[in-house]
Amino acid sequence: MGSVAARWLGRAPGGSQSWLNAMPHPPLACEIAAGHVAAARWSRGRRRFEGYDALLPLPPGVVVPSLSEQNIAQADSVVQILRRVLDRAGIHGPETALLVPDQVVRVFLLHFGSFPRRAEEAIPMLRWRLKKSVPFDVEDTVISFVPQPARGTGIEVVTAVGRRRVIREYEEVAEKAGLAPGIVVSSTLATLPLIEEAGPVLLARMAGTCLTTAIVRGPLLCVYRCSGLDAEAADLAPQELLDEIFPMAAYFQDTWKEPLQQVRLAGLGTRLEEFRMRLEEELRCPVAALAAAATLEDRLTGDTRAMVDRQMDSLVGWMMNHGA
Repeated sequence: MGSVAARWLGRAPGGSQSWLNAMPHPPLACEIAAGHVAAARWSRGRRRFEGYDALLPLPPGVVVPSLSEQNIAQADSVVQILRRVLDRAGIHGPETALLVPDQVVRVFLLHFGSFPRRAEEAIPMLRWRLKKSVPFDVEDTVISFVPQPARGTGIEVVTAVGRRRVIREYEEVAEKAGLAPGIVVSSTLATLPLIEEAGPVLLARMAGTCLTTAIVRGPLLCVYRCSGLDAEAADLAPQELLDEIFPMAAYFQDTWKEPLQQVRLAGLGTRLEEFRMRLEEELRCPVAALAAAATLEDRLTGDTRAMVDRQMDSLVGWMMNHGA
């Protein structure tokens, strides 16, 4: 899935936008999530981490992810913890990629008969198309997009939308901690480069009470959904997770006329095996932890594999995107 994420449009400070692979790919990435702050850095030009062991929890209620409402209730607390994370990782230098919760960015798959090549023409077209799909003024949005081949005629455009002032909350916290976020991307979109199987793979990723489900087929993003559940993974019944995932799998199979080949799970902690067995029984395809993917065998070291299991999968995915 590296090709979609690698081309993703980023949000640069001051509102400018550019293709992700055309921008500097900083060797530092930090994530501000609902329950933690994490950071990782690696050497330029190499897929080797340096000082990556940096994750600290956030007190409940400090960050409350939302598409349209205030997200960071106690900015000073987040800044202090982020500075501690950076110190612990031995991170110096301001340029960074900033990863934000999935709830902050809504992702759409939009079909067009034709689509302009120039962003100056594409952005107004996307805003017009999305004006009834977001719960705020569409002019108050940051829009990123990437075209991909459609199943039939026309073109499909993967579109990420965030509220400008909400995105700015996360940027300001990073700036106060001494960072310069050159690009902002949602957590699961940053994770997708960890999936490289050619056939259709479903990723189910929990973060707090948020479940993000994505189905990728080689370089294509086929299905994407972010939904809120009633409980975190520790208290969630396997059937509740299945009830959310099964309709997505059925939709894909009905639309693409082919079955899933793999299911990858992330964010389930010590209950992974319990969920894995239930999903494998119902979906009738191999189900495994994200870090257990066969395609990662030669790409992850023991340390980076442990990071995937320790809520740092998005940081590893960002590294796998380019590596520097």
